Amino acid sequence: MSAPRTDGLDATPAPRRIALLGGTGFVGTALAARLAADGHELRLLTRDPRRADHLRVLPGARVLRADVHDEAALRRALEGCDTVVNLVGILNEKGFSGRGFAEAHAELARKTVAAAVAAGATRLLHMSALGAAEDGPSFYLQSKGVAERHVRAAPPALGWTILRPSVIFGAGDSFMNRFAGLLRLSRGVIPLARAEARFAPVWVGDVAEAFARALADRGTVGKSYDLCGPEVFTLGALVRLAGGFSGTRAHVLPLPDWAARLQARVMDFVPGKPFSTDNYRSLTVDNISDDDGCARLGITPASLRAIGPGYLRR
Repeated sequence: MSAPRTDGLDATPAPRRIALLGGTGFVGTALAARLAADGHELRLLTRDPRRADHLRVLPGARVLRADVHDEAALRRALEGCDTVVNLVGILNEKGFSGRGFAEAHAELARKTVAAAVAAGATRLLHMSALGAAEDGPSFYLQSKGVAERHVRAAPPALGWTILRPSVIFGAGDSFMNRFAGLLRLSRGVIPLARAEARFAPVWVGDVAEAFARALADRGTVGKSYDLCGPEVFTLGALVRLAGGFSGTRAHVLPLPDWAARLQARVMDFVPGKPFSTDNYRSLTVDNISDDDGCARLGITPASLRAIGPGYLRR
């Protein structure tokens, strides 16, 4: 939900040739549709083209098989593109050393900058995360912080913009949907680590709009934008909302820190890591911001209370 354009910019800028890294995922799907609506030519990079079947119907979209972590393959994939968008991110790694996070976030950001420069691209949009910091409490936040450093060090010819969303919600999300599913399985009872941690959930449609507006406005070059929704919730309140929206009454049992750390340690070894020690560490800092990046981009963000029932009830 966005406010009318008031900055004098054309709402449909000149078409660009855009490479999307992570363009087949949750945010990528929304962003690809938004950019296609503006008439841009899209190059969706993926190791598994079958994951992009739902995007082939978009006008101007081309799916390209590529391993973005292979520097040579990435450089070839970006040839001829004037804009690069990096949406790649992971919430957990296979091991425990932080190397997986470093490769997925920091190293890929470095490779992307180098490949974009080699391709002669003039714009780079990079999705980071709220709270990203090299001295952050978790490997996730630290690696996101290092990635931002690599982006900021790009040559002046590559105009970069960093967008840093809080937790993102919307149809197909892995946050509210996960809690709704867990509540159904547990008959509404959930022992919760860091129940008091605070978030400002932002709708995926508003995140896509923020990227589109940043791309259209050269005034965003060299700037970062924190993207938050209009309301702040504790993690416990979000779980209760997920239950209420999906028809399962939630009984949240806040865990003391010692029990939360133990829960995370046990879940480290559960296939798929639904929760991990690194997740726990990320939760020790609130996922909110005083910098209203949505307002700076002319966006009035949608509320979780307005959007959530529409997709969680299904």
